[in-house]
Amino acid sequence: MTLSGRVAFVTGASQGIGQACAVKLATAGATVALAARTKEKLDEVAKEISAAGGKAEVFALDVADEEQIKSVFRSAIAQLGKVDILVNNAGITRDQLVMRMKRADWDSVINTNLTSAYLCIQQVVGSMLKQRWGRIINITSVFGQMGQAGQANYASSKAGLIGLTMAIAREVGSRNITCNAIAPGFIETAMTSALGDEFRQNALKNIPLGRLGTVEDVANAVAFLASDEAAYITGHVLSVNGGMRMG
Repeated sequence: MTLSGRVAFVTGASQGIGQACAVKLATAGATVALAARTKEKLDEVAKEISAAGGKAEVFALDVADEEQIKSVFRSAIAQLGKVDILVNNAGITRDQLVMRMKRADWDSVINTNLTSAYLCIQQVVGSMLKQRWGRIINITSVFGQMGQAGQANYASSKAGLIGLTMAIAREVGSRNITCNAIAPGFIETAMTSALGDEFRQNALKNIPLGRLGTVEDVANAVAFLASDEAAYITGHVLSVNGGMRMG
C-alpha cells in the first residue's frame, strides 16, 4: 500500500489523531501538509516525519477562520502542486448540558468541527475533479452515531460530518473521488486522559475488545481509505471503536 507521489493535507495535525495520521501518510510515501493553530507543535511533527525519511510542510491554520482556510490552501497548492488527499480532523469540544449551553459554545464547535470541513473540501475538490482522483476523509466520532449527554454541540457536529460525507460522495464519485468518514470510539489522547479513571473504567465495560484505541488504530484506517486499495469504498463510515457500537 503506497501513497508515493500523492500530496495529503491534514488538519489538526499538531497532536493526537491528526499527528498520527500525518506520520502514517508520510510513512506510506505521501508528502504531507501539516495544518493546525500552533506552528511550534507542527514543526516538531515535521521533524519527526523528516527524520524517518518522509516529506512534510507546515501551515499555521485556524480552521474556524474562513479566510485563513482559503489563504492556506492556496499557499499549500502553490507550494506542493496539488492536494490529492484531504483529512478533515481538526475538532474541539465545549461540553455542557443543553439547558446551560451557551450559544457561543454551540457555534464554536459547529464552526470548527463541521463548517471547516465543508470549507476545506471546497478548496480541493476542483483540482481533484480535474485530475479525476481524490480522497476525502472526515474524522467523525462514535458520538455522532449514538449521541452523548453533555455534548449536544459535539455530537451534532460529528453527525453532520457523516451527512456531509455521504452527500460529497454522491457528488464526486463519477470522477474517481471517494469521500469517507472514520468514527473513532474512545482513543488514548490528551482529551480522553483528562476524563478520569472512573470514567475510563466505565467506558472499558462497553468495549468488547477490552481496551481503549490508539491514535495509530485510527491512522491505519485513514491510510487505507487514502489508498488505491480502497478505490471502491465511498460514502462509508468506518467504525474504529473496539466494538463499542456495532451495526
